[in-house]
Amino acid sequence: MIRAAALRLKGHVRRTPLLNSSFVDEIAGRRVWIKTEALQHTGSFKFRGGWSAISALSPEVQKAGVIAFSSGNHAQGVALAARMHGTKSVIIMPSNAPRLKVENTRALGAEVVLYDRDTEDRQEIGLSLSQARGLTLIKPYDEPEVIAGQGTCGLEIAEQAAEIGLAAADVLVCCGGGGLTSGIALALEADAPLMRVRPVEPTDFDDVTRSLETGIPQINSRLGGSICDAIVTPTPGVLTFPIMKRLCGAGIVMSEEDCLRAMSVAFARFKVVLEPGGAIALAAALYHSDSLSGEDVVCIASGGNVDAEMFSRALTDHPCI
Repeated sequence: MIRAAALRLKGHVRRTPLLNSSFVDEIAGRRVWIKTEALQHTGSFKFRGGWSAISALSPEVQKAGVIAFSSGNHAQGVALAARMHGTKSVIIMPSNAPRLKVENTRALGAEVVLYDRDTEDRQEIGLSLSQARGLTLIKPYDEPEVIAGQGTCGLEIAEQAAEIGLAAADVLVCCGGGGLTSGIALALEADAPLMRVRPVEPTDFDDVTRSLETGIPQINSRLGGSICDAIVTPTPGVLTFPIMKRLCGAGIVMSEEDCLRAMSVAFARFKVVLEPGGAIALAAALYHSDSLSGEDVVCIASGGNVDAEMFSRALTDHPCI
């Protein structure tokens, strides 16, 4: 399914660069490579899964329209993919989502429905609207074609690593529900088996890390309150967790301040703009190196949809000299 998704994505998705900086290597104590998915269409890897899912639908189903729920990145990926396929999209977003993400989703032609993350269930809202309006629900991570689309990022990593002679590495993935993490893990299992995926999560929202430790899906005690909004989910996906349990190494948990520090480093050394959740894998490489092994680490820079105020905070509070 991942290889089939790659064929459908060909000519529509960007093959994002794999970048290295000697300045960053010095901080981390090993070679650090970042896969810059923040440069993907809509500013995150989510366009891959959105295009994969919509392109797999029949023309009749596409015509009826699609619906998705998201804090912002999946929203934009689905909205753009829907527009490019000539179909309508309805996106359910938390009322406290970053303003930039809400505005961008609307600008891409989607109808945005806001909800209270703390008191309402986005899945219930999505199912209700999809049934009432005949829309196809595209889940953000627990959907086979979405996982397949995100897995195309892993195919690219394997190709790019081979081009530079890199066979073995820890691959750090910004992890929410696990769609990107499981998709990349599946792709690397086939094309770069010496690479090991490690999910990275924010403090207090480490459901995947705890689930991998216990072998049983764990639930976060709250659903909001993190600047890493892009990767805050209640629990690992039903489809994604078994894949991560089989293929991934231990999770890594990072603080919000370390994410902000990594945002500053990414801008100073790579000239790449990242949002907090999109910088968390780089943060793990820079500030949690004791949990890594080997000479190389690959970090997914998963998204760059950050409000000006948050980006300014990262640069001001953590200047990278």
